Amino acid sequence: MQLTDRLWIDACWNQTGSVCALEDPQMPLVSVVIPAYRAAEHIRETLDSVFAQTYPNIEVVLVNDGSPDTEALEAAIRSYGDKLVYVRQENRGPSGARNTAIRAARGKYIACLDSDDLYLSEHVARLVPLLEPGGFDLVYSDSDFVRDGVHVGRAFERQSQNPPVTFEKLITEECGVTTSAMVASRQSMIDAGLFDEQYRRCEDFDLWSRMSFRGARIGFLPEVGIVHRLLPDGLAADSYLLKRAQIEILKKIRRTLPVSPQQKTLIEEIIVRTEWLCQKDLVKRYLREGNYAEARAAADQAATLSPDRKSHRMALAVRIAPWAVRRFLALQDARLARKTGRRTVSPVTAQ
Repeated sequence: MQLTDRLWIDACWNQTGSVCALEDPQMPLVSVVIPAYRAAEHIRETLDSVFAQTYPNIEVVLVNDGSPDTEALEAAIRSYGDKLVYVRQENRGPSGARNTAIRAARGKYIACLDSDDLYLSEHVARLVPLLEPGGFDLVYSDSDFVRDGVHVGRAFERQSQNPPVTFEKLITEECGVTTSAMVASRQSMIDAGLFDEQYRRCEDFDLWSRMSFRGARIGFLPEVGIVHRLLPDGLAADSYLLKRAQIEILKKIRRTLPVSPQQKTLIEEIIVRTEWLCQKDLVKRYLREGNYAEARAAADQAATLSPDRKSHRMALAVRIAPWAVRRFLALQDARLARKTGRRTVSPVTAQ
């Protein structure tokens, strides 16, 4: 019987959650690539989490992407000496920094890690065996979210995964690869064209989609492998800008890949839906700012893009009593703020 990607991964684990012994004991080199921009504050904790990996055959390639805190960054990493491959370049954004690191890497596999995220100790050891005998080109795990040292949930509590991972499921977000939680074949990433350096948001979504479209096999391990810090000034902090970037990537995919008529229709549907979500974000933003005229315009646009009852009710409420909707949003924000204080964790030791 041929196992699906998810079933194969589950079958590779024993009841205690440890990786089963493999017939081939070789341990290929894994290159952990880290782009660094304003990274001095967190970089030592991030690097320590990499060097604490139980998987022994790792190199670390750190690219200083024209960071304004270069002096502090280099002071922070000086003690690692030859354990690091360190590269400095003019600022090219996260895509350019990762591409530089991947080209400099010697490993058969690439593990991307953002400079403020953390590996749990078994992360690489859990993923590499799934790549070697299973024929996967990329495997990713779940993540813990931490804000100000407080655990606020897991990534795939919010975005549940529905493997096996396919091009269509990546487009529809039924599956979504977390960049800091993945390990992939270096050659597969190069063959797909690496990261597109014109994008600073959703550039990872673009690459995973291209890899999958080319036939790369992607697997999901439903275990937490990393800790992802939620930072107020991070590139992923603004949900509206993320959605706008996603729309641009979807338009690029439609324009540049030889998608089928069915895939093209699916992409166009997702573009419309994402634009609707953008307008909903704008409604909330404008209401919080007290900009009622712009809020009404965005609500009307959302109702046009998705003519369901909920959208029309929202547009009507914003048109008639925007101050009341603003008050409701303020109450929601207060409830959400209280929820985020569930429990405090130590990011490095959390398992």
